[in-house]
Amino acid sequence: MFSGGTRSFWVLCYVIEFRWRCYTEAVTTGNRSIPPSCTVIPWCRRSVSWGRFGDSSPDIVRRRIAIVGAGAVGGYYGGKLSAAGEDVSFLVRSGLADLRREGLSVESPAGALHLPSPRVYDNSGEIGPVDLVIVAWKATANESYRKVISPLLHSTTAILTLQNGLGNTDKLAELFGADRVLGGLCFVCINRLSLTRIRHLGQGLITMGEFEGGLTERLQDLTECFEAAGIQCGAVRDLIHAQWVKLVWNVPFNGLCIAEGGITTEDLLSCPQGEQQVRSLMREVVAGAAALGRRIAPEVLDKQIRSTREMGDYRPSSMIDYLEGRDVEVEAIWKEPLRRAEQAGAKLPAWKRLLGRIRRRLEERG
Repeated sequence: MFSGGTRSFWVLCYVIEFRWRCYTEAVTTGNRSIPPSCTVIPWCRRSVSWGRFGDSSPDIVRRRIAIVGAGAVGGYYGGKLSAAGEDVSFLVRSGLADLRREGLSVESPAGALHLPSPRVYDNSGEIGPVDLVIVAWKATANESYRKVISPLLHSTTAILTLQNGLGNTDKLAELFGADRVLGGLCFVCINRLSLTRIRHLGQGLITMGEFEGGLTERLQDLTECFEAAGIQCGAVRDLIHAQWVKLVWNVPFNGLCIAEGGITTEDLLSCPQGEQQVRSLMREVVAGAAALGRRIAPEVLDKQIRSTREMGDYRPSSMIDYLEGRDVEVEAIWKEPLRRAEQAGAKLPAWKRLLGRIRRRLEERG
């Protein structure tokens, strides 16, 4: 049996030899990402990190992750991944100086989190290629996909979008290749208090799936990566079905809270008429999904209403955008799913009326 000092010496020798093999292969191939032969375990599991010695053990490493959009969703999940030891960089459009000065803070019933010195940038070229890109900005910014994401890619970079609605994964696949793209649906109560502070009120599940479908090893690795950071995560075989399940909530709650002038989910469910409108829209979303070959179980409606009551006086993200004068994700959440469902033969009058009400509210707001 080796003594502690002898064991440490041989571990160090192994790490140096392993790192040298990675370096020589990179020089030979011209590939600055981790060469396949230097990956101990699949891409999202812990393997040897590029360009640094993290832990003294050769089978432990931090994945390189870029969070594109460090608002409430990106800040919360990126913060948890960073706190768990992943190599996380945040790309922001505003608040760069504030985040560098104050750090990133998350208030949560599960425990507070503070990153005193998060790596924040306002240019993706400064981050460079990473192993995983997490897109967490609003779908209204999607015209910048190519410009922002391209500098973050190496040959095997995966792209996970946590955006609401439909059409986001399709556009990413069109630009960067379907084999790179995954989608994630966040079921979380969360608000951004300031440029540096996020309040997590409850929940937090992410449901993930491959754009091309199926339960792949990469998808399993990715869910394990998030679970290790304390993020409840589940993998699904059919991403489109999961997207429609999320729309069952987003269409009525985000939509009606805007259409009624900026009310909370608690306000909406506090009267029978409000709940009736919610259920009517939920049933139409289920019908739209069915027209596209995706069956959503009836109990999903009751479950979502029950969980929404448990949120209390919650302000949906689209309603906050509406009140604060920002762009609202009308295309991704209401228009594109409605278009696809109607094209498949669904009749959805309440959904169409809601879309009209939202548009009028936005026109009045200016």
